[in-house]
Amino acid sequence: MSKSNEINLDIQGMTCAACANRIERGLNKMDGIEANINLALETGKVVIHNDMSAEDVIQKIQSLGYDAVVHQDEQEGTDYKQKEIKRKTTQLIVSIIFSLPLLWTMVAHFSFTSHLYVPELFMNPYVQWGLATVVQFGIGWQFYKGAYFALRNKSANMDVLIVLGTSAAYFYSVYVVLRNETAIEQGQMLDLYFETSAVLITLILLGKVFEARAKGHSSDAIKKLLNLQPKTAFIEKDGELLEVPAKEVQVGDILVIRPGASIPVDGEVVSGSSAVDESMLTGESLPVDKTSGSNVFAATVNSNGTLRIKATNTGNKTVLSNIIKIVEEAQGSKAPIQRLADQISGIFVPIVIGIAILTFIITLWVVGTSFITALEHTIAVLVIACPCALGLATPTSIMAGSGRAAEMGVLFKTAEALEQTRTIDTIVFDKTGTITKGQPVVTNFYVNRSHDEEEVMQLIASAEKASEHPLAQAIVHYVEETMKVQAATDFQAISGHGIEATIEGKQVIVGNQRLLENRMITIHDIENFDEQGKTIMYGAINGQHVATIAVADEVKETSKQAMAELHALGIKTVMLTGDREAVAQAIAKEVGIDEVVSDVLPAGKANEIKRLQKDGKVAMVGDGINDAPALATADIGIAMGTGTDVAIEAADITIMQGDLMRVVQAVKMSRATVRNIKQNLFWALAYNSIGIPIAAIGLLAPWVAGAAMAFSSVSVVLNALRLQRTKV
Repeated sequence: MSKSNEINLDIQGMTCAACANRIERGLNKMDGIEANINLALETGKVVIHNDMSAEDVIQKIQSLGYDAVVHQDEQEGTDYKQKEIKRKTTQLIVSIIFSLPLLWTMVAHFSFTSHLYVPELFMNPYVQWGLATVVQFGIGWQFYKGAYFALRNKSANMDVLIVLGTSAAYFYSVYVVLRNETAIEQGQMLDLYFETSAVLITLILLGKVFEARAKGHSSDAIKKLLNLQPKTAFIEKDGELLEVPAKEVQVGDILVIRPGASIPVDGEVVSGSSAVDESMLTGESLPVDKTSGSNVFAATVNSNGTLRIKATNTGNKTVLSNIIKIVEEAQGSKAPIQRLADQISGIFVPIVIGIAILTFIITLWVVGTSFITALEHTIAVLVIACPCALGLATPTSIMAGSGRAAEMGVLFKTAEALEQTRTIDTIVFDKTGTITKGQPVVTNFYVNRSHDEEEVMQLIASAEKASEHPLAQAIVHYVEETMKVQAATDFQAISGHGIEATIEGKQVIVGNQRLLENRMITIHDIENFDEQGKTIMYGAINGQHVATIAVADEVKETSKQAMAELHALGIKTVMLTGDREAVAQAIAKEVGIDEVVSDVLPAGKANEIKRLQKDGKVAMVGDGINDAPALATADIGIAMGTGTDVAIEAADITIMQGDLMRVVQAVKMSRATVRNIKQNLFWALAYNSIGIPIAAIGLLAPWVAGAAMAFSSVSVVLNALRLQRTKV
């Protein structure tokens, strides 16, 4: 059985949605090929399920009239897109130079501009013919090539419309010149339309250049991340500090990161302490303190101290590279809403050609206008109807929206996740590590008045020091902040109940109520912490109850605010936890959760999600391995980036930080992006619905129609780019 192989291609020559659809259909007709073509990114994702090579796929694309190369990382090699923009800009300049004289002669024909001086040379029909020919077949040859391949493959695209419109004007003018050679010799003026064809091509190129430059900004978020990566790194070798290219760093190398420098790879701090700015990864503005044993990530910035780190991930295996890959895949995938645009664009061009033919027939034979007038109306219909804006409406918004979300620390894995998140009406939260910090801390430490507080705290913490239980470590950490903790002797862990140890000849017991009762120790002054969602432990020394300790998993600072904002968005919140009812209810009450489902085993979480899905669309937010089934079952799975790899893999969205406000931002960003897509689709369809009839009745000159067509594409891209300034 052949192994599946995925390749990413950069595709050149697409002009509209019909081009992307034709390439996609052509590739998908091949056995064992799955293709997804993105017009806005000018890329293609192709999965090969047989022994075909990338070269075979590229040859098929070339046979369809386009070109393709295997995609390279932006940090490697030459950015072909920049070269493409330069090439289009050069073509535009040449086209302007040859079109301006023709435009000059056209403007001089208007009554209000008749006083303008026009050189006699430009009025010569043969000179106009020569100037127009350079633009029509030199600069415009790309449109003829695209139209030829489209028609050869039994389809039609924007190139077909452009070729039909401009060729009609050009060849009619050639016919007039050849038929009236005598009139030309006598100096008579002829009704020529060379300027129409040349100016139309120039305006289309102008729109393409603006469009390409605007689309270049849609991946600015990724480029900013890439630019933060240093090109070189300082490595310790044989007692010396060597500067080497960052791409040559190997796992296990020891690097020195100076103050103010960017970190070139993922690593673990070996020595030194500093604060590191991780805002480009997490969206969190406050620097994070790093000491020995802390993890650091590529492209983050070291603030003040010198760090020595051991490289753990390099190249395309760093956290940053994975983020870029996720964003690129999301930008390259298709949102369900795009299917509508694809279906419309697939039949749009043939319909427009039909409308253009009807316009010519009705204008010439029904209305009774001249052949020239009918031709002008027909050309205007062909040109203004180019479906560029329709094809760009969805992918440009997806690019801008997912890029902006990544800057905030919210990673949408697919365009479908970005679109569908807006439909969520219930969000289910795991408790530990999601709503809470996941690290228990001591909230209350009461020592009986008849005993020395400091001595009791020190003895209890010393007894717990040998235990690896999180509750024990919370007590040790609490006491160690103010006093020294010594080692215990004769330590014994009593599973499910607590510990017993001997310190300085004193017997110390720390555990739950049942443990002390089993030891026949009387507990007095019991505080009802259970209603507050806290876990209670009791300490006894030499058979006497001396301390009551309350430990709780603290709620994250922003959890309450996140719930309030989700409620404001009309979203129901549910807590799904394996913890006991009293603790879960206390946490839910503190943060404002609508519904609590407690005492749920990991295997039962997915079933609870299915139950909630009967009433609407459900998202699940979690961070542990036990959350993975529920994350996969939910309509949208949201994994906390601080959680396990299994949970992150099972989710549709990854939050790069443990802050639940990022969940709110994910919902808002989804709604903003889909709203932007609908705006683009509405205006693209409205533009054509209004523009075609106006052009058909002759209220738009062909060159004005060309300018309007170019503006429509640019306006769609610019509207999408507004998402990059969205603040949610």
